[in-house]
Amino acid sequence: MAELLALGRALRRDRLIVGVGVAGVVALAWVYLVAGAGIDASMADMPMEPMPWSPVYAALVFVMWWVMMIAMMVPSAAPMVLLFTTIRRKQAASVSPSVEAWIFFGGYLLIWAGFSLVAAVAQWGLERAGLLSMAMASTSTTLGGVILLAAGLYQFTPVKSACLRYCQSPVLFLGRHWRPGLVGALGMGFRHGGYCLGCCWFLMALLFVSGVMNLVWIAGIALYVACEKLLPLGHRFSRAAGVGLIVSGAIVLARAT
Repeated sequence: MAELLALGRALRRDRLIVGVGVAGVVALAWVYLVAGAGIDASMADMPMEPMPWSPVYAALVFVMWWVMMIAMMVPSAAPMVLLFTTIRRKQAASVSPSVEAWIFFGGYLLIWAGFSLVAAVAQWGLERAGLLSMAMASTSTTLGGVILLAAGLYQFTPVKSACLRYCQSPVLFLGRHWRPGLVGALGMGFRHGGYCLGCCWFLMALLFVSGVMNLVWIAGIALYVACEKLLPLGHRFSRAAGVGLIVSGAIVLARAT
């Protein structure tokens, strides 16, 4: 009985440490975004050429994207991290479960860092082509319509369904992909991040339609992602969103012709 009580206390302590830490990371990410992510939003409506891409500015854009991904994606990944922490504690590992949980979480964040690098390069290319405004929103109705339509169609692909299945079920993911040790924790974090990326990357492309730093869209997409992954009918929710995006894209493209 004493051992069970000690285990219960340890589990609560681990979950508190990891949960508060993850919540703190998300809160800091949102504070950074609300503060403007280091980019002068007052210049958005000015008729100017795009900002020159110096190494410092490129790094700033990359950080902006990565912080956005943390703010939008981590809340829906928190149940996975907490379940991982609980299982590691129950296994009585020699290393602190909290340490391994942070390594798992770090692997997850590194996957989204890779996506953020690709997104920053895409932003650079779109700006060079004159397809993004100073507000970092699409200047082409056709481009906006294509992104909306493609994002909607992606919701019905087998890749989306397979990735969403693992994102919706932490038990299924950990049961099939469990690996022991620190290296295993990092690998599982990478794999889980990969499934989340496969599930949601096209939704992030919608930011090029509305404006990369449009906080309303950022919050809306973050809420949608959480509902899709955490609600019991998330799969149907995903299909309904796909239909809405396809219809919206078709309307935008029809108006562009």
